[in-house]
Amino acid sequence: MKKIILLSGFLLCFLNMFAQKGGTIRGNVYDKATGEPIIFGTVMLKGTTIGSNTNEDGFFSIGNVPVGRYNLMATYIGYDSVWATVNVTINNIVTQNLYMSESSIQLSTVDVSARKEKAKSDVQVSKVTVTASQIKSLPSTGGQTDIAQYLPVLPGIISTGDQGGQIYIRGGSPIQNKILLDGMTIYNPFHSIGFFSVFETETIKTVDVLTAGFDAQYGGRISAVIDLKTREGNKKRLAGLVSANPFQAKALIEGPLKKFEEGGGSTSFLITAKHSYIDKTSPHLYSYAVDTSFYKYNNDTLNGKDLNRLPFSFTDLYGKLSFLTSNGSKFNLFGFNFADDVNYVGVAKLGWNAAGGGTNFTLIPPNSNLVAGGTIAFSNYDLELKEASADPRTSNIFSYNVLLDFTYYGLNSEVNYGFEVNGLDTKFRFKNFIGNTINKDINTNELAGYIKLKQKIGNWIIEPGLRLQFYPSVPASNIEPRFGAKWNVTDDFRLKLAAGYYSQNLIASVNELDVVNLFVGFLAGPDETVKEPNGVDNAPHRLQKAIHGVVGAEVDLTNNLELNVEPYYKRYTQLIQLNRNKLEPTDPDFVTENGDAYGIDFTFRYQKNDFYAWATYSLAQVTRYDGEQTYPTIFDRRHNINLLATYQFGQKKDWEAAVRWNLGSGFPFTLTQGFYNDFNFENGLESNPITGNGDLGVVLDGKRNGGRLPYYHRLDLSLKRTLSLGKFTKMEVVASVTNAYSRDNIFYFDRIRNQRVNQLPILPSLGLTISF
Repeated sequence: MKKIILLSGFLLCFLNMFAQKGGTIRGNVYDKATGEPIIFGTVMLKGTTIGSNTNEDGFFSIGNVPVGRYNLMATYIGYDSVWATVNVTINNIVTQNLYMSESSIQLSTVDVSARKEKAKSDVQVSKVTVTASQIKSLPSTGGQTDIAQYLPVLPGIISTGDQGGQIYIRGGSPIQNKILLDGMTIYNPFHSIGFFSVFETETIKTVDVLTAGFDAQYGGRISAVIDLKTREGNKKRLAGLVSANPFQAKALIEGPLKKFEEGGGSTSFLITAKHSYIDKTSPHLYSYAVDTSFYKYNNDTLNGKDLNRLPFSFTDLYGKLSFLTSNGSKFNLFGFNFADDVNYVGVAKLGWNAAGGGTNFTLIPPNSNLVAGGTIAFSNYDLELKEASADPRTSNIFSYNVLLDFTYYGLNSEVNYGFEVNGLDTKFRFKNFIGNTINKDINTNELAGYIKLKQKIGNWIIEPGLRLQFYPSVPASNIEPRFGAKWNVTDDFRLKLAAGYYSQNLIASVNELDVVNLFVGFLAGPDETVKEPNGVDNAPHRLQKAIHGVVGAEVDLTNNLELNVEPYYKRYTQLIQLNRNKLEPTDPDFVTENGDAYGIDFTFRYQKNDFYAWATYSLAQVTRYDGEQTYPTIFDRRHNINLLATYQFGQKKDWEAAVRWNLGSGFPFTLTQGFYNDFNFENGLESNPITGNGDLGVVLDGKRNGGRLPYYHRLDLSLKRTLSLGKFTKMEVVASVTNAYSRDNIFYFDRIRNQRVNQLPILPSLGLTISF
């Protein structure tokens, strides 16, 4: 109760501080031809320094505007400026929408960058906003770009492999990263073939990637957040696309149920589907990429014709129905079904299915300066792994989440507060290597409230915040202060910092010791007392917690070249994992660790005319302490370099070439000390360990992850040609090569077979997309 009173007190103080002292101008900025929102555009009162930027919905609000008559002007790169006359009176709200037309001036002559304006007006510490057009600029795998391919290009993010690879963000494992789709939590966003996610690139509006120090709006995870928002369907006409390549086929259809008109609302729909058939095409196109020795070792009787294929398949469905009113209020209904299968014939078969749906909304009351929003959603995730030589493993998580948030816009300030309720029902069954079963069925709830302020003071922007996180079933609560700030030292030089305290209750079945693990199960936090890493003392709580600190600098070296530098530190004060080495039924089901992640990221961005280049270098170290020793994690990549470039050419700019190169130092692994005869005495006293043959057991080095795999590097290339077939119809042909010089990058080393297993070799492909 004291914490609720504390949050309420903060809320009242903030709202009183920024009570209305003038009038408010607000509205939306749209593309006149399509009805699409203008994202991150600049809106100013002409002849003054009063202004704002539009958000991802094209919405803007300027509060506490002095009484008077103004020319409201909107500018955006590639569009003609527009303006309208508005009259501001005391305590009144003026709603004015603006409609922009594409400019006839070539983009090369436009010096104003909306992205730079946003950099000056937002803190943006450890935050990168990605759009669909940026994702499409990447050389595609299989002729199809995907957010899963783009994320590892960003600073501080690494992937552990092409097959079953997971995303690790600045020292955090996948379970410590919160993935949101239209406000709904997605528990497994990546397919088993690591090139593709469940998200369709064509539906993406924006993706906010927050790698550290995220603000009070987000909670329930201790490392990072990926917040993906989808766009609405076409508001003007029926449209769509079909696409095919050796990896998958997809289709999208969208259109209006009520057409968008200036000054009015609209209703639109969007449906997309994709299905992979790499398991069918790979025997004919990529049979050389399959390591069949794995099958032969496990089952000599298997038919080789069934084995020369990549064993992955997936199907993703997503739909959205959107209602937009004349004043910018909106209401969306959405639903999804994602499925993934991996079938190593005669060895193991894994499958998972995720389904769910919900609604989100934004309400803009005509006579109030508060804007309300919310999300109500549910999802169900089922996972099963069947192995020829072991009992099945299963995991299920049913969850719901309800979020309400409110935003108040002032002249140089913005207050956002909200409340969140999450419910989790997790079921998990796993039998370890000696036959002890971990069987957990846990229901839990999470409650949270937060408030954050964004205030501009001179050349400073500060963002203090507070989040209260409650875990009734643990029971536990956590007060989580957050803070961010930016100092615009000059127009071309900015300093920034962020810090915060974080907690989470959800844990994963994936152990950080696993090099390859497709079984990604989930459990609510322990329902039993956990021990400190030393295994003796009781831990003070049953939550996972972390502290973040980030500083940084942004420099506009020229009009076209930018540099971003960010040192960071994350202290994981408690991490909880399954006790995979449980020897006795009385042994605990969970063990704890703590750890550190720290490093520095450098990012260069260059854009001029039709050329775009991106370069990152990350120096990082990630360690854990298990009560006995401090060791590097399996995803501790000390050095990581990414280079990306795209170039448009041709008389109509209908050709685009793209190249990406990645270099990463080797991941740690535990060295092998020797082998032994693992005899199980299955015949009791009649068993003879002298003459009998057991399995080959491995003796590992006492120093965890003391070795390092070789360096990783890969070159990807693509060439795209766009052909116009009509006013709205076009065809894109994409030729791409993944791992162009067929580098033998190690995936893992099979100790039993004494054999190295590599990641995928060179994969050329040709893709075709027709949009209309």
